Amino acid sequence: MAARQPKVGSDSHDLSARQASVLRAIVQAYVGEAAPIGSQTLAHLLPIPVSPASVRTTLAELAGMGLVEQPHTSSGRIPTERGLRLFVDRLLDPKRLDASNVASYEMRNITHSVDEAEPDTVVNVASQLLSECTHQLGFVVAPRLERIVLSRISLVRLSSERVLVVLVSKNGGAHRRVIAGDSEWNQRELDRTAVLLSERAAGRTLVEVRAALVEEAERLRDRADELLTRAIDLGRRAVAVGDDEVDLVIATRLALLDQPEFRDPQRIRDLFAALETKQRLLEVLDRMLGSSGVCVAFGDEVDEPGLRRCALVASHYGGPESPLGMLGVIGPVRMDYGRVIPLVDYLSQAITGRLLA
Repeated sequence: MAARQPKVGSDSHDLSARQASVLRAIVQAYVGEAAPIGSQTLAHLLPIPVSPASVRTTLAELAGMGLVEQPHTSSGRIPTERGLRLFVDRLLDPKRLDASNVASYEMRNITHSVDEAEPDTVVNVASQLLSECTHQLGFVVAPRLERIVLSRISLVRLSSERVLVVLVSKNGGAHRRVIAGDSEWNQRELDRTAVLLSERAAGRTLVEVRAALVEEAERLRDRADELLTRAIDLGRRAVAVGDDEVDLVIATRLALLDQPEFRDPQRIRDLFAALETKQRLLEVLDRMLGSSGVCVAFGDEVDEPGLRRCALVASHYGGPESPLGMLGVIGPVRMDYGRVIPLVDYLSQAITGRLLA
């Protein structure tokens, strides 16, 4: 299963082999240590023998390029956001980004959990899996109702003026809404109407069904088929495309609390406040995910104050032409991208297969 490459930016720096090797080593060490890395440590991490003095010279060159920085006097170096961007875009081993390199036991767990999940709970399962597998904050933007392919429609009388509409998706998920219904309609008539609507809804999205019903209503304008005319009118209301609130699913927020970057209570509050403002997060994700593939964003690339000191790794799921939703992880910029990117990609493909089966 070949992974899609993360979308990347560009950088004008042409690194020498040694500069690239040192930058790669300092990023990987920083991911593990969450602290500045000294030249002595880096010298031991490089694949070829290099003296600490030579490492210090290379670090000074990288600092001049704005790729590493020294947060405190006499401390080691850490990568800057610019250095991390260059690492993600150009220095990650492409072989590590292939989803087939996800650990076999994790692949089995993901596949089994997704396959066994009920259609109505699969996004919750996906969010939990992302958190567990990456040790970051996993999230899933649930499918928008108008994008779901339907299999049938049921109608149930709730009262003299209210009708429950059950929209059953192709994969078995049920989506419920309540609409106003004519008081003279009894349950038998609603059942007959549901059969008519289901015939027109099977294999179509909500948007497509509504368009078909509008067209049919025009054709029926001069016909004396009262029942069908009323059924089509009720159906148009049943499948109306509204501004349903986006469902952002976050299974657990505890994973972030183990990260040293989030021991600051104010930083946690800012992050959680950003998550509560769902529309802002969706705007950030929409800008990130302009095309297919896994995307990585952090720092000034994330135009949301509460997320600016975080990294987002995200992907669409669903068909390439009409994606159903988004999923990914949020965590510190000190993230193991070589592990997180293929996990997000693999789960995206697993959810796509489950929902479109």
